[in-house]
Amino acid sequence: MADKRDYYEVLGIQKGASEDEIKKAYRKMARENHPDLHPDKVAECEEKMKEINEAYSVLSDPEKRQRYDRFGHDGMQEAMGGGFSGFSGFPGGYSDMSDMGDIFDSLFGNIFGGGVTRANTANAPRRGRDINYNVNISFMEACQGKKQELNIAHEEVCPSCSGSGAEPGTSPEICPDCHGKGSIRVTQQTPLGAMSSTRPCPHCHGKGSVVKSPCQKCRGAGRVRVQKRVSINIPAGIDNGQTMRVSGEGDCGMNGGPSGNLNVSITVRPHPIFNRDGYDVYCEIPITYAQAVMGDEITVPTIDGNVKFSIPEGTQNGAKHRLKGKGIKYLQQDRRGDQYVTLYIEVPKNLSKRQKDLLKEFESSLSNKNYAKREGFFDKLKDLFKN
Repeated sequence: MADKRDYYEVLGIQKGASEDEIKKAYRKMARENHPDLHPDKVAECEEKMKEINEAYSVLSDPEKRQRYDRFGHDGMQEAMGGGFSGFSGFPGGYSDMSDMGDIFDSLFGNIFGGGVTRANTANAPRRGRDINYNVNISFMEACQGKKQELNIAHEEVCPSCSGSGAEPGTSPEICPDCHGKGSIRVTQQTPLGAMSSTRPCPHCHGKGSVVKSPCQKCRGAGRVRVQKRVSINIPAGIDNGQTMRVSGEGDCGMNGGPSGNLNVSITVRPHPIFNRDGYDVYCEIPITYAQAVMGDEITVPTIDGNVKFSIPEGTQNGAKHRLKGKGIKYLQQDRRGDQYVTLYIEVPKNLSKRQKDLLKEFESSLSNKNYAKREGFFDKLKDLFKN
């Protein structure tokens, strides 16, 4: 009996659980594991239901529960003469059958009664599958927007059979097994007695009809895969990793359901000069030592073209300047971000002797007053040593 799970564990309850707690736990476990709710795992669910029913049949009976609490599965083996595999109901009967009716009404009322079953939803309209597509564009195309042509493969209603799946001139016939209902009723023996349930018809797979002469073009599927050309407008301001949704351009729906969507993911290639942060654009521009000292007018690239920019006299390395409104357009809005230009001074290399001499002569003509930061630094250094 070592392979049997503890009955309290099977129902997910504590050892001292009350009768109401046991009944509620049983309802919950039976609801979650009933085969009708998992048609793709019928065999597995039937095994679980057998285990759940076995646990409930013991724990709901005070005498059996007391014996199980004292001796475990071995005690129940002796009491039942070899286990539970042969019982077809509660030993001694179940005194309150109206209560059992309440249990199964609450568990499976929607399945057996007037609710919508899995079987009768086979012919319900179903939305088509979405299609995912990736488009690779340049940095400038993302900034300015573009019209893009896409070749996509998607499913459309078969033009030959109009989606019926039957060869032209024929039509689907009513399923002889379920008589068009799409479901069949199955009766099983359980520890609670005979229990009926509704399942999708295995002959027609829940459709209620069968196709004896399948359409040659779609082979009975009712849909065909075709190549289609779709034109989309990529908006200005779209960013790397964003996705555009084009409604209705996915696979066609089934049973009159709507088509799915085409989801276009955007990949933006990096730019050699510009970097993007939100809707702002950043770039770095090298300037000479002389331009930084004396100031100058330079040409600055933007996403709209080149503009003139005046470098202030005495510009320091790393100075950042803002070009308002020269950034990227906000999606679906009229405003734009800004462009930030960072100036860095490029120190000259490979100087000739003549150039070095001139530079030394120039340097010697300067004083600390020409270097505000340098003068301030040494003043602080003097005060530090005085203290």
